[in-house]
Amino acid sequence: MAEAHGPAARPAFERIPLERDSWYLDVGCGNGYSVRWAAERAPAGRATGIDVSLSMIERAKELSAELTNVEFLRTEFPEQALPEGRFDGIFSMEAFYYLDDLEGGLARVHDLLRPGGTFVCVVDYYAENTASHTWPKEVGVKMRLHSALGWKNRFEAAGLTVVEQGRIKLPPEVASAEWKTKQGSLLTVGRRAGA
Repeated sequence: MAEAHGPAARPAFERIPLERDSWYLDVGCGNGYSVRWAAERAPAGRATGIDVSLSMIERAKELSAELTNVEFLRTEFPEQALPEGRFDGIFSMEAFYYLDDLEGGLARVHDLLRPGGTFVCVVDYYAENTASHTWPKEVGVKMRLHSALGWKNRFEAAGLTVVEQGRIKLPPEVASAEWKTKQGSLLTVGRRAGA
């Protein structure tokens, strides 16, 4: 997953300002690659990853065994046990369009962030990327299709100020598909008001 998503995930992750003692959450963490990035950036903080897949959580724990400031939880989002108003940064790569209740998920992100905290969301399945429209049928999983404006509007309805929205386009030598160069991944960066 780090190889497949890494080229788009890393520049998106870099939009989250993390200090030594920051708290970080990855929703749909997969093998935990971004959690490890955050744990290194915030050695006196806490980096948490959640995922619905037990095998991914087990792999994430295995790959992160040497880190003492990480935790991985197998759970669906929104997870109610997480501390509200505590996270400096929340990240999600290719997960939020699976949520049955996107609006509720974004509202939960708002509540989990500390005032001034940042949420970075990256999706490849969005209205402007027509190459992605067949994915739900191909993989047999329900996905919610929204335009870039639709994502922005839903962020704002949840109380998150959209501070950046754009596309992360990969150079041809890195891209595994043509759409990754031409359409790119949709990046939306939101911030909770305050501090």
